[in-house]
Amino acid sequence: MPPSTPENPLKGMAIMATCMVVLPLMDAIAKYMATFEAMSPGQVTFYRFFFQLVCILPLVFFTGTAVFKAKRPWMNLFRGMLHAAASLMFFVAVKYMPLADVFAIYFVEPFMLTMMSAVFLGDKVGWRRWLAIVVGFGGAMIVIQPSYAIFGWTALLPVACAFLYTLYLFLNRAIGEADSPLVMQTMAGVGGTLFMAAALGIGDGMGATDFTPSLPASFLGLFLLILLGSISGYMHLLVVRAFRLAPLSLLAPFQYFEIISATVLGYALFGDFPTASKWLGIVIIVASGLFIIWRERLKSRQAEAV
Repeated sequence: MPPSTPENPLKGMAIMATCMVVLPLMDAIAKYMATFEAMSPGQVTFYRFFFQLVCILPLVFFTGTAVFKAKRPWMNLFRGMLHAAASLMFFVAVKYMPLADVFAIYFVEPFMLTMMSAVFLGDKVGWRRWLAIVVGFGGAMIVIQPSYAIFGWTALLPVACAFLYTLYLFLNRAIGEADSPLVMQTMAGVGGTLFMAAALGIGDGMGATDFTPSLPASFLGLFLLILLGSISGYMHLLVVRAFRLAPLSLLAPFQYFEIISATVLGYALFGDFPTASKWLGIVIIVASGLFIIWRERLKSRQAEAV
């Protein structure tokens, strides 16, 4: 059973920072596969979860078949399906849009999480945090507006992805510590793979090009897909580990490292770089998110002092 209190905050921060720098590689690979390997986002998403499952099997052998004996199997499978649906929307978005733009729009997720916590869990959210939510959504609109003019409804896919990922986080909270991180990742891999297999069949049957099934066209493509699954499996295990070493409020700001990494990768691989107006939107989103995190930490400290 994991400890109830953080045991090594500095180690948790180091793990989280590393993961947030590495994770955008997944999205760069997805964009590369769609751009240069002509693979549909739906197929890339399927391979992501399939190879995630394959790549963590060595850990399963060390722990025994008990890893498949989840205490809440159906919730874990549904968790994987939600994650797969969110990943699919993200990968479709990065096929058509710059990486940094997609990440900037996606980071409305902390605002959605705060709103849902207030509405459904009864968490107290003061006027300052509500104001930060409004300002943050305003920053997202600054990024969305020119993207919507160019890409249409595709520009809203990161918002839908953020909503589904918020539901995924809520489900994690509902499951709590009933199952180990390895059990949760394994079951998520199963759920995500099954969901995407069904989505590919239905989407292709309807003639949707973003769901066209295919095999890797080159050994490089196969290597990148295996790397994609490896990053997904092992990095998310490390993220879970980080949250058991340090408190959420301390680690949450490191999520914004993804924008830096995504911007560098987008410029280096695809020649994409945010315009001045989009940088303004990104700064507003990050500043609003950091303010909400700061208020949460302040609230926690005040509660501890009582």
